[in-house]
Amino acid sequence: MLNGDQIRMARAALRWGVRDLASRANITAATVTRIEAGRPGYAATLEAIRIAFEAAGIEFIPENGGGVGVRFSKPKD
Repeated sequence: MLNGDQIRMARAALRWGVRDLASRANITAATVTRIEAGRPGYAATLEAIRIAFEAAGIEFIPENGGGVGVRFSKPKD
């Protein structure tokens, strides 16, 4: 599940503002801000955010002993 830190990192990597993500995920900017501040989000909302980022080339890294994170995904051949 995504967390606020990952969402902020992904937005920074893509140079997206809160409104950019909100538009691409079809949610409100207030929702993005609330989730990034650590408040819980609905599963469907987090899924919409994940899909928007993955469509833009972001891959989410799960907790693996080194902490959660994000990175650009490899291009699909």
